[in-house]
This record gives sequence, structure tokens and C-alpha cells, in this order.
Amino acid sequence: MNIPEGKKIYFSSDNHLGAPTHNESRPREQKFLRWLDEIRPDAHAIFLLGDLFDFWFEYRTVVPKGFVRTLGKLAEFRDSGIEIHFFVGNHDLWMSGYFEDELGIPVYHEPKVFTINDKKFFLGHGDGLGPGDKGYKRMKKIFKGRFFQWVFRWGHPDIGMRIAQYFSVKNKLISGNDDHIFLGEENEWLATYAKRKLETEHYDYFVFGHRHLPMTIKVAEQSTYFNIGDWIHHYTYGVFDGETFEIKEFEVSKEEK
Repeated sequence: MNIPEGKKIYFSSDNHLGAPTHNESRPREQKFLRWLDEIRPDAHAIFLLGDLFDFWFEYRTVVPKGFVRTLGKLAEFRDSGIEIHFFVGNHDLWMSGYFEDELGIPVYHEPKVFTINDKKFFLGHGDGLGPGDKGYKRMKKIFKGRFFQWVFRWGHPDIGMRIAQYFSVKNKLISGNDDHIFLGEENEWLATYAKRKLETEHYDYFVFGHRHLPMTIKVAEQSTYFNIGDWIHHYTYGVFDGETFEIKEFEVSKEEK
């Protein structure tokens, strides 16, 4: 991917629309939509790195109710020629064609490498990577399995949504053992994961979400791990201008936070 002159690439993650309730997350959605409008003039592409929704499951003819303004805005961007790439997170991993068919947005279920202006990016949500959290990793394999999805799909959507709401908030086996506390550069497990990947191949940037904490950690002399934070507490995002990657904060008033 080459960035045209005057354009940039943007990265966002962890909106968790729907959490803890639809009404309480609507103000966060409005901030996110304002950000999209603000970056639109110079956005060449946008990478959404997971957990846009706090829960998402595609039935054969039904998708979760709500947040049509976000979906409409993404469709509007695509129709205007702006690329959008979506990586599923641990809360919205059950995507199976709706974004591709309705919005023209490719969806990735595993980390993926992109070369942008000769810089090598390793991108993903970040859940299940690195050492530890074995319970979540086992459960993730089950949830991603076709049999589990087939069984879940046979339940009424209203029941399925209530079950998912409970697990999303209460159960660490769904959300992962992640308390959103900075562990220190030597103990951050996604930084450890990045260092291990560098043993076999060079990457300029590792960019993840999931941790909900804006982070910049050098993992090698010519390689950096970024976590781009969230749209719940930090309102942060990543931006690459073709030469430099940085994390920025979207300005919101104290009353809005």
C-alpha cells in the first residue's frame, strides 16, 4: 500500500459500542463519528483493530440491533473510496460476511502483515497473543469453532444477546485476563510477543488494540510496538503519515469524558 501525497493512514480500536448499555455508549459513538468526520479529508485508509462492538454475532438473516450511524458512516467512507480494514476482536469475533457484503470492508480473523510505504506493519487486535492466559486461549478456540457457532445460531437472538452481554462483562474466559494496567515494558505480553516475532523476521511496527492503554515500546533498534488505546477512557488513535507513526488523542471536553 502506498500513501498518496497529503494523505495518511489511521488506526482505531476498542470502542465496545453497547457496553455497558446501548444508551451509555451512545455518547462515545458520537465522539467516534466526530473523529471520523475530522480525519476524512486526509484519510487514505483506516484500520479498525477490533472490539468496535462489545458483542457481534451474525445470524443467517439477523445482525445485532443498534449503532447504525457508525455502520452508515463506514459505508459512506467506503463509497467515497477510503479503504477500511477490520480486524475482529475478542468481543466481535463472530463476523461471517456482513461487513464484506454490505459495506465492502474486508474482515481479518488473524493478525496480518501490511507493507505501507516500505514500512512493514504487523497488525491485529492482540487477544490470545504472547505468553500466559491459557484459559482464554482454549475458550477462544471453542468459540471460533463452527460447531459452537452452529449451536449458538439456533437460539433466539434476544436470548443470545442476553447471554453474550453477561459473558462480555462478567467472564474473564471471554474477555481475557486483561485488567488494563500497565505491566512495565519488560512484562507487557504483547511487547514480548513482538520480540519473539522479530527473532525470525523484521517488522518496523507492531500495532495492536485490546490492552486499552496507549503504549509505545521499543522492541528492537528499528522496531516499535504500539498499543493505540481505546474510545472508552483515552480516545486515542494511531496515525501514519508515510514516514512516522504516532499515537494521538482526540480532543474531548472534561464534561464529555
